[in-house]
Amino acid sequence: MVKTLWSLMDNRRGSVGQALGIIGALDAKDFQITEKNLVYNRFAALPNWLRGRSLFGLTSESQKLISAPYPDYVISISRRTAPVARYIKKMSPKTKLIQLMHPGNTGLEDFDLVIVPEHDRNKKHTANVRYIIGCPHRITPQYLSVAKEKWQDKFAELPKPLTAVIVGGAIKKKPFTEENALALGEAIKGFKQKTGGSILITTSRRTGSEAEKIIMDALKDIPQYTFLWGDTSDNPYEGFLACADNIIVTADSVSMCCEATGTGKPVYLFVGNWLTPKHYRFADSLLKNKCAVLLGEAENTSFTPQKSLNAAAEIAEMIKNL
Repeated sequence: MVKTLWSLMDNRRGSVGQALGIIGALDAKDFQITEKNLVYNRFAALPNWLRGRSLFGLTSESQKLISAPYPDYVISISRRTAPVARYIKKMSPKTKLIQLMHPGNTGLEDFDLVIVPEHDRNKKHTANVRYIIGCPHRITPQYLSVAKEKWQDKFAELPKPLTAVIVGGAIKKKPFTEENALALGEAIKGFKQKTGGSILITTSRRTGSEAEKIIMDALKDIPQYTFLWGDTSDNPYEGFLACADNIIVTADSVSMCCEATGTGKPVYLFVGNWLTPKHYRFADSLLKNKCAVLLGEAENTSFTPQKSLNAAAEIAEMIKNL
């Protein structure tokens, strides 16, 4: 019998990417999946113990999306979607709730399955909590094959090997400083002096204009294909992952790092000195499991990752077995 499943989506690319990875790993013969694209109002910033089991924090239009008949399963993708999932459970006790990332201590018992990354083991543990390395993502051999077919001609004239450079930036109250930007630029330049070839580089809103300029100045003599923050052309991110021979990624984004390690290619982490303790724990878990090595310490081009992360498949199996 086909089960109905709602995935509660929001406007955060990283969280949505995790949900899409799990949805893609579920067997379409077993689940009828509906994506509920939620829009928040200013009250979504309130702590979950205040929002409770309610639709408080959603716009009126989004509230209309959450109505009977309720599904068999709900995937809640963030702290902000957790009260919505708990509201559905209140209205439909038989609905099974799957929460990605720790939702906080309030209402933890309402969820049938809570997926928590290893680097958040310091948070409250209950019997329904399961731990994974990193986070789920959409990167599969099929995804990479389609992306490579689309993008490989764009990079055909660049000298090989190709190194994708995925740059994040500031996190919470920790800015991506000019010091870190300079260190990253010099580390990439040193890496390419050893490997030769070209770079495929992209930056984000969190990088900041000054930091971006410092990085790009350091790399100006290296053949490159760029997609910098604010570029309105077709985003080549998937093509970078598919076509690159090596990947350099800043460790501020769990999603970006896990997508990089999901390719099975050599991944080099830049950790700098601006990360939070959680991000350092995450980076350490990737290094210990030999999914990646540190940029600047292990520029051995023969590095072969020992594990390709595929948390989406692990979680899909957990949902199947609920």
